[in-house]
Amino acid sequence: MKYLTLKVIIWLEIILLVGCQKENIQAPAPKDEFYSLNLPPHFPQPEIPEDNLLTKNRVELGRLLFSDPILSRDSTVSCASCHKSELAFADNRSISPGVQGRLGKRNAPSLLYRAYATSLNWDGGVPTLELQALVPIQDHAELDMDFGTLVERLKRHPRYPALFQAAYQTEPNEAGIVKALAAFQRTLIKGTSDYDRYLLGDSSALSPSAKRGKDLFFSETAECFHCHSGLFFTDETFQNNGLYAEYKDQGRFLITGRERDKGKFRVPSLRNVALTAPYMHDGSIPTLEAVIEHYMKGGAKHPAKSPLIRPFTLTPQQKEDLINFLKSLTDK
Repeated sequence: MKYLTLKVIIWLEIILLVGCQKENIQAPAPKDEFYSLNLPPHFPQPEIPEDNLLTKNRVELGRLLFSDPILSRDSTVSCASCHKSELAFADNRSISPGVQGRLGKRNAPSLLYRAYATSLNWDGGVPTLELQALVPIQDHAELDMDFGTLVERLKRHPRYPALFQAAYQTEPNEAGIVKALAAFQRTLIKGTSDYDRYLLGDSSALSPSAKRGKDLFFSETAECFHCHSGLFFTDETFQNNGLYAEYKDQGRFLITGRERDKGKFRVPSLRNVALTAPYMHDGSIPTLEAVIEHYMKGGAKHPAKSPLIRPFTLTPQQKEDLINFLKSLTDK
């Protein structure tokens, strides 16, 4: 993602708020039906903005836009090009190519469960899904699209004008685009993993090896649970995990300007982690085995490295058990 300063974030917020007020697209259409998330019984209800309540028309519009390369400058790349459904809406490339094969700096993370996120992007520079959608569309290394041009394209399209009317009672516009994309992304919730079955009382859902791995995951030996906590296996904080002694990408520091935030990135969810290789903010670690080896070594020395990152030892069986537990977090 393009690095965002606080000034740019404020600018994005102003644009979006002004656009929403100008187009008056807050209320669902009278004939539109509200969209039910059909959440698993152990999942909380995510917070949904009052000005972008989920409806079937809004979600469908967002789904179509998400997969349509019309959003890119040369109509070759879509959101789905880098966030593939079969890979938990992540990518299997370290850095996903954008328009004309341009490469950015960061790995495409999974979009599943982002309805529960407290901030977006690896550096947490964007607070909402609506604002986040502005970033890849305009980023030079991603879709590289001018919103004015995009809106005109959608207005001339044979289907989109009617879809925007049905969803937001307006012709295609910037606010409707990002709101529809956000609405679709809020539906990316599953909760169908073996671990979810285990949480709901099926003790046979986890193999003996995965159960040993679970105990190790939540132990002070591996200490994974300190950052990968809660139902979604992330505390949504920003941590320096000792990936490098010197970071080319300074992460959270680019947002806050604080020295202590150098090399810090958002703790990713571990749900579906078996599908989302390669790992880390730059996709530099290819396998789960290599991730565990990194943490076992204690990471590289860095002034901002988390004190939780320190060397520890696992037997080959323990590493296998831990990986089997991580694989149990994969949605079916």
